[in-house]
Amino acid sequence: MITDLGIGSRVKHHIYGTGVIIQVRTDSYEITFMEHGIKNILKNAQGLEIIEAVETPSDLISYEKIERRLINILRDFSDIQETVPLAGKWTGGKLILVPGNNTLKEKEMPIEVFFHKIVMIRDRIRVLEQRVNSSNLIDEEKVNIQQYITRIYGSLTSFNVLFKNKEDQFVGEK
Repeated sequence: MITDLGIGSRVKHHIYGTGVIIQVRTDSYEITFMEHGIKNILKNAQGLEIIEAVETPSDLISYEKIERRLINILRDFSDIQETVPLAGKWTGGKLILVPGNNTLKEKEMPIEVFFHKIVMIRDRIRVLEQRVNSSNLIDEEKVNIQQYITRIYGSLTSFNVLFKNKEDQFVGEK
């Protein structure tokens, strides 16, 4: 089991041959192999031999962390909406609302349209939350408003089944 290799470390893989680590992720290395191109190899994978280790500087931040932080900054300080994927089982589906009164017509819409509206609500609540936190309100008022926002998130957790990625879902009180 190999851990803590830095960018530039030379390795030999039992299948792909020799390569150089070009990116260090939380659980894997992105390695360029001479014969097989770029491959992601889990840090705990068997069959990876160290040829020359390069230490990772302690103040190094990975591309993955930078990307995640930039997404969070854009989400928090703008009205820009990222593309949030719908869970595959719902693709092409439709939402049908059937009224209790049989004389009324049912309402039907593509699930993608409904999901987009849910994502817009989520993103607008996030912007509201950021604006409250950066406002000139006293701390007690911020905490009170934050509690309401958390309850809103909790009320919306029923829609989490629509999200493909867990990190995009609503999270209420824990």
